Amino acid sequence: MNPDALRGHMDALLLSVVEHEPLHGYAIIEALRERSGGALDVPTGTVYPALRRLERAGFLASEWATVGGRKRRTYRLTDSGRAELAGERSAWSRFTRVIGRVLDPQT
Repeated sequence: MNPDALRGHMDALLLSVVEHEPLHGYAIIEALRERSGGALDVPTGTVYPALRRLERAGFLASEWATVGGRKRRTYRLTDSGRAELAGERSAWSRFTRVIGRVLDPQT
């Protein structure tokens, strides 16, 4: 998938991946790949800065945990992150309806 297509949507994608359970960075990347059927292969250089930015914004919280014998930073959704994700989902729904009407006016 064209990386430019993800611009403006990465936050919602990352928030949705950690919605139900805390995950470490590599697991987040794997979840994006798995949920997208392999279409999203987002580089670590994109994901980790975005996770730190979302944490600074208060949408994610992190803590160190030992996973598979290794210390890793795990990220979880905060209450304000849940609210942000709900807003992102609503905006995405409106966006897809509008674009759908333009691209396929017969439906």
